[in-house]
Amino acid sequence: MFIDKFGNRCYDIEFPAIKSAGIFYFNTDSGLRYEVRFGRKQDNILHATIVFGVINDEFDGEEYIVTNRGEVYTVMNTISEIIRYFMDEHPNVNIYEFHAVSKEGEENVHTNARMYLYRRYLPRIFNNNWNAQIRGNAALVRKQPLK
Repeated sequence: MFIDKFGNRCYDIEFPAIKSAGIFYFNTDSGLRYEVRFGRKQDNILHATIVFGVINDEFDGEEYIVTNRGEVYTVMNTISEIIRYFMDEHPNVNIYEFHAVSKEGEENVHTNARMYLYRRYLPRIFNNNWNAQIRGNAALVRKQPLK
């Protein structure tokens, strides 16, 4: 456990051996193991998709599930720290995208509870040089052109 530069608690992060790999892990106090993965668009390598969630075997292969065991803020702080690290290591990436997967029963909701949570963290991750567009359960964050 460590404290980030904003004074938030974060879990210890397992960084990839190769910086360009883009796959990070961390474990929560309750024993959940999270994976945070950065993928690149085939037609634009400067566009990264962020996918994260629990990868424990107990969830029957349901990758990228997010659970609520009272650790959500520390989990989100850790994910935010990983994204900031990735941004520092890959300064030319100018678009980040992520989707808030709906929980059971939320399929017909225009914007789900997860996206509202993610939206709260966008200003903690991206500064004023970035513009976030949220449509339903998808967020697209673009670096603003230099003036």
